Amino acid sequence: MINRRHWVRSPILVFLFVSLTGLWNREVVAQVAASGIFARTNLVAWCIVPFDAKKRGPEERAQMLKRLGLRRMAYDWRAEHIPTFDAEVEACQRHGIELTAWWFPGVLDQDARTILGVIEKHKVKTQLWVSGGGEPTKTPEEQAQRIASEVARIRPIAEAAARLGCSVGLYNHGGWFGEPENQIEIIRSLGLKNVGLIYNLHHGHSHLARFPELFRLMKPYLYAINLNGMVVDGDKSGKKIMYLGEGDQELSLLKTIRESGWNGAVGIIDHRPETDSEETLGRNLRGLDSLRPQL
Repeated sequence: MINRRHWVRSPILVFLFVSLTGLWNREVVAQVAASGIFARTNLVAWCIVPFDAKKRGPEERAQMLKRLGLRRMAYDWRAEHIPTFDAEVEACQRHGIELTAWWFPGVLDQDARTILGVIEKHKVKTQLWVSGGGEPTKTPEEQAQRIASEVARIRPIAEAAARLGCSVGLYNHGGWFGEPENQIEIIRSLGLKNVGLIYNLHHGHSHLARFPELFRLMKPYLYAINLNGMVVDGDKSGKKIMYLGEGDQELSLLKTIRESGWNGAVGIIDHRPETDSEETLGRNLRGLDSLRPQL
């Protein structure tokens, strides 16, 4: 057995101990970073189809995500993308990109049935992100009527999704429907296991002061949260969309998310039609990397 005083007096042993301990610590840090909620493997690219200045097609988009080390995508689309739905799925499958979510119409119209057909054809298991709106309700009776109306709207979508092994995420996009408390009330009233909610920080500036409390409320229902650089009242001062790391609020928001133990999908957004999606995603990834050690 080596005497403890011999360790202290031996420069070689001290050097080896410090070196090996440092190496082990670096490995532990790397493993934690690789497996955490904000790991690259858990990030979902969002708002990269109609917002891409380069107007990439399905194959180019999948290659871009692969270059960035992203393996998940939420698919937003416009009418001009409908003819390439099959090509989008096939490109993702070729390059190992998971279609984590698909932007979905608010009712089961022809576009919705086209999407469901493509999902069924390619055996895709995904989340259908559904939005809504509306002015704030003024009375308990009006609130009850609004909840009942939204339940009636969402139920057919959720039942169609369930038949394909998919789920429905209620997406906050402002208005009455964008308030998480209202979404949770809809989910509870539906009583279906395949309905949850999607939370976007860039649509949540008014929630900043009470975000920890709100996150605890959302957590049991939350499928995904989409990140954004955040400043107070950014939506009112031309700073609604910011790169991660350039705001002064997102670090505390990320800490709340990480410390909660929640383990859903984390969106990394583009949402800048004037720039190349690869550049925007890259800047957000670098911003997230700069924040991660501070967590």
